[in-house]
Amino acid sequence: MPTGLSLPLLESIIDRVEVGIFVLDRDLRVVLWNGFMANHSGKAASAVVGKPLLDTFPELPAKWLQKKIESVFLLKNYAFTSWAQRPWLFRFHHNRPVTGGIDAMQQSCTFVPIMVGDQVSHVCVNVFDHTDAAIYQHRLQAAIQDLEGEKAEQQSLIEKLDAAQSQLLQAEKLASIGQLAAGVAHEINNPIGFVNSNIGSLDSYVMDLLRLVEAFESRGGSAGILLKQELDFDYLKEDVVALIRESREGLERVKRIVQDLKDFSRVDSSQDWQRADLHHCLDSTLNVVANEIKYRARVVKTYGILPDVDCLPSQLNQVFMNLLVNAAQAMPEKAPELGCITLSTASQDGWARVAVADSGRGIPAENLKRIFDPFFTTKPVGKGTGLGLSVSYNIVARHGGRIEVDSQEGVGTTFTVWLPLRQEVPAG
Repeated sequence: MPTGLSLPLLESIIDRVEVGIFVLDRDLRVVLWNGFMANHSGKAASAVVGKPLLDTFPELPAKWLQKKIESVFLLKNYAFTSWAQRPWLFRFHHNRPVTGGIDAMQQSCTFVPIMVGDQVSHVCVNVFDHTDAAIYQHRLQAAIQDLEGEKAEQQSLIEKLDAAQSQLLQAEKLASIGQLAAGVAHEINNPIGFVNSNIGSLDSYVMDLLRLVEAFESRGGSAGILLKQELDFDYLKEDVVALIRESREGLERVKRIVQDLKDFSRVDSSQDWQRADLHHCLDSTLNVVANEIKYRARVVKTYGILPDVDCLPSQLNQVFMNLLVNAAQAMPEKAPELGCITLSTASQDGWARVAVADSGRGIPAENLKRIFDPFFTTKPVGKGTGLGLSVSYNIVARHGGRIEVDSQEGVGTTFTVWLPLRQEVPAG
């Protein structure tokens, strides 16, 4: 015993410490029962000491407790049990507010061997009140569950927003295609018309050629020569080649328009990120909107050196289509001469720059701050949805880029799209 620490003082400390302490012999008889145990069990030391613990507290887990005490006697080493695995040894009430389903004191226990020589004479059981830790743990688990629930709800909302955004993009595409449909049909009808006319001429030419071959076969050389002159064979031979070449070009033109329209109307998924040639995207979009532009403006291309860009090509086509159609519609109607739309590209410090400049009427200063707002439009009813620039802004933002606008009334407008050349982690 430490110098100056008397036995009565030690007993007083043990009796008043805020830890349950009791001591058992080999037969599980109680030889010490401190104040903590007396206060919480409702049984004074005089009612417990000298008696078998399991007789006094028959509700205790007898088999488990006997095994635990026996292991300490045999192994001569302490044992431990945590409230997280076994909430309590004694079902004591606690004085905390009832919360988290905890209605009893949460206890961790240590079983400490008391040595006499090299043998264990008794086991000292310490009961620690860990109710506060258990309550906080339950609150933490409840908070984690709430957060998991909110996370799942947010994920569901994100998925719904992604689906809504995809539907909005496709709706805007379909609206744009609907507005361009007449022009696209006109662009297709032109080559189809002359191909159809060529086929009629080719039919007549082929019939004449068959007659010429038949004349040579049946009437001899002189009759064939006369018919050759009558049919103007030299012209026929030259024109049939031209008709076939022109028809092939017309069909290729139709094929290109249809393919560009198909590419434009395709729905992108989050896995469609790819490296694309923005010059090809611009040319493809110009092909789709040609009829919207050609009667209002001439297009001047000043393409610079531009590496392929990580992007969603069909969505960028939609951006370019909106900017080109807006540029064309900014030109005064029935002007004495065509306006000018200038497309310029360049790369700078890891960025691609695409500028669409027009010589149109310009945008009033009071409208510049609103042009990217959804449903804002200055066009007449039926000429636009008011979503074109808003959708374009969101597409470019999704690519990690930005759109800048510079406009002066009576001079024209320039929209500049900046896009990063590479996407580290493409957005979904």
